[in-house]
Amino acid sequence: MQPEYIDLIESTPKLSSKRCKIVSLILRIFLQFTTFITPIIAWYLYDYFIALLTLVLTFIIMGIIRSKIRNSVIPPNQREYQYNDQGIADWFTAKELCFEDEQSTDLQELT
Repeated sequence: MQPEYIDLIESTPKLSSKRCKIVSLILRIFLQFTTFITPIIAWYLYDYFIALLTLVLTFIIMGIIRSKIRNSVIPPNQREYQYNDQGIADWFTAKELCFEDEQSTDLQELT
């Protein structure tokens, strides 16, 4: 009988610096509200039919962007779990943008 191994999952990173938190907030707002703001602007500038097409197109494009960001930073054994926009923004900010800040914080905690 083979023993079952449960892979430990890495928790969503905690952002320590204020700059990292602001970047994560901006990314989260972009992921959450671009799908709705773009059609409203298209409706104001053009027509409701163009706004409807813009809504569908923006929904598809934002889904692709969200998927690419999610798959680029979340560890492969955790990609099957569901993450909201805040979790994706925190992972991306911690792994890609604020890696040096987090590493220096970890070194300070060790000493």
